Amino acid sequence: MSASANRRVAVLMGGWSVEREVSLVSGAAVTAALRAAGYDAAAIDVTRDAAGLLAALTPPPDAVFNALHGRYGEDGCIQGLLDILAVPYTHSGLLASALAMDKPTAKRLFADAGIPVAEHVIAARAAVLEGEVMARPYVIKPLNEGSSVGVLIVREGDNHGLISERDWPYGEQVMVERFVPGRELTVAVMGDRALAVTEITTQRGFYDYDAKYAAGGSRHVVPADLDPAVYAETLRLALLAHRTLGCRGVSRADFRYDGRRLYALEVNTQPGMTPTSLVPEQAAACGITFEDLVVWMVENATCDS
Repeated sequence: MSASANRRVAVLMGGWSVEREVSLVSGAAVTAALRAAGYDAAAIDVTRDAAGLLAALTPPPDAVFNALHGRYGEDGCIQGLLDILAVPYTHSGLLASALAMDKPTAKRLFADAGIPVAEHVIAARAAVLEGEVMARPYVIKPLNEGSSVGVLIVREGDNHGLISERDWPYGEQVMVERFVPGRELTVAVMGDRALAVTEITTQRGFYDYDAKYAAGGSRHVVPADLDPAVYAETLRLALLAHRTLGCRGVSRADFRYDGRRLYALEVNTQPGMTPTSLVPEQAAACGITFEDLVVWMVENATCDS
């Protein structure tokens, strides 16, 4: 009998953020892999019914695989609940999750650690509605959403409206960030190891939500065709960003490279585990199967109880 045969793992998936459907795909893939590895894995579709979630986690499982994406699943909320229950869970803890999800705070910490970031301003939604708050080109971002949700690039010559009251349900403040032209790079970090650098290209103009998850929405080149020194520096900065936020388990750091300098965009503490996801792809490039990846994540689950 394998060591995993008697271990009960609850896979949290779904949720009610805009990334619900992606989370369901991630959770289904993880559940299947854990069952194939011999775990007693149960998928739980998380809703706003907190009492129902507590009932589903009673008696407590040996570990939780957190496959939730977006707000409430990766911003420290579910992590705090699991800390209270003293149930080990995958990915980062409450503080690191909250810091990474809040883009302005994460960028301040990156800058203090010597990780280059693009200049930005935080503006009231009303100010952005009224006109330009930064010279073009720039990027409009929600302060605390993932998967490029709500991200809009504003370029020279664009004559469309920027955002409106109707299509900006992301709060009263907006991050407006200088657009960095160049190449889109990403690095998965697994424990204390940066796995590889992937370059992402897309015909959609930028790596938005659809490019991330739609079949054929993007092309991934792993390992990225970079100068060896730039490749090594991207790995170094990804691991430094992971450590700066206090992340654990698996994370993914995203960068832009303009041909001279690397700029950190963000760290995703709950990277996708779908068939088109970047972390499983990088793990495979390093000889780590999807099953081995999720088993490693479960076996390294912990909590701050």
